[in-house]
Amino acid sequence: MWGEKEKKKELGFGQEFYTFLGKGVDFKGKAQFEGTVRVDGNFEGEITIDDTLIIGESAVIKGTITGGTIVNSGRIEGVVTAKSKIQLLKPAVLIGDVHTPIFAMEEGVYFQGECDMGSAPKLEASMDNKILSNGQNKTIPKVEEKLEKKLETEPLSR
Repeated sequence: MWGEKEKKKELGFGQEFYTFLGKGVDFKGKAQFEGTVRVDGNFEGEITIDDTLIIGESAVIKGTITGGTIVNSGRIEGVVTAKSKIQLLKPAVLIGDVHTPIFAMEEGVYFQGECDMGSAPKLEASMDNKILSNGQNKTIPKVEEKLEKKLETEPLSR
């Protein structure tokens, strides 16, 4: 019926979305999406998406969200898991737990819950000992030692 270009709507920043749940739409149940989806209505249940989920300011989602990238400007109550990142834009509200390697929040958002970003990246061993270009080892003081020395010489003022 329609060609691929007619199915897609262009967002202002060059991304395209395929599915749109508009303001005033109430949905309960399980939904699985491919591509990019924007929700501006109410959703209760489970959302699974392989790409990007954009949650508009008027949206209210209660349940479980699993996806690639989650961008929230609305209200979420539940567990949110993203393979790539979760981004909260003002005036977002997120009450629940998040699981993602990257979690970004603008000033003015509200987050209540726990955040699991996986295991911390390992620092290279060369952070403790650095080999100079002439082949000599030079020990680099650890951050804690530097901080302790600074606190000894410059006490914190209240």
